[in-house]
Amino acid sequence: MPRRSPNPHTPAGERILTTAADLFYQRGIRGVGVDLIADQAGVTKKTLYDRFGSKDALVAAYLTRRHERWVTWFGERLAARGAAGSGAGSARGVDQVVAALELAEEWAQENERGCAFVNAHGEIGGSEHPGNAVILADKLYMLGVFTDLLRDAGRPDAEELGAQVHLLYEGAMVAYTTRAQPNAFAAARAAARGLLAPAG
Repeated sequence: MPRRSPNPHTPAGERILTTAADLFYQRGIRGVGVDLIADQAGVTKKTLYDRFGSKDALVAAYLTRRHERWVTWFGERLAARGAAGSGAGSARGVDQVVAALELAEEWAQENERGCAFVNAHGEIGGSEHPGNAVILADKLYMLGVFTDLLRDAGRPDAEELGAQVHLLYEGAMVAYTTRAQPNAFAAARAAARGLLAPAG
């Protein structure tokens, strides 16, 4: 898991991070400079650098904040669905995996530019940028979610199946965002049900 996002310490620091997060997501990391962030946040560039040290560190803070927001949003809703669900064992595991994919679709519908971490990787991947560690942690988080759901349901092959469901999730996110498959999440849920169906 990534470290928690840096505490900006001041209202100005929080404005910088909030402004940067909106700009980086909407316009891309490379398309946004510190001058624009400082201007829209109502601070000087000196204040920005005093709070975050560099643009790269600010990008990493944005990604960490985004990850925290996703984990909180997703975790609360998945827990609520689990408490309201029925069944046990393998059937419960399938229900929880399907619920997770339903929540991913809700998130994608509210975030029209797709996965912030995939977008960021397209710009900074393959470099020594500090944001890459946060991107990897976010992807490993969801891999862990699917694996844990299946392990908790008693599936002995939870690790292998969790990896396969994770690929369905990632593929659906990209296919939905690019509009290559408007029904990508429905297809992913159907594929997950087939993958996790009892043999025989």
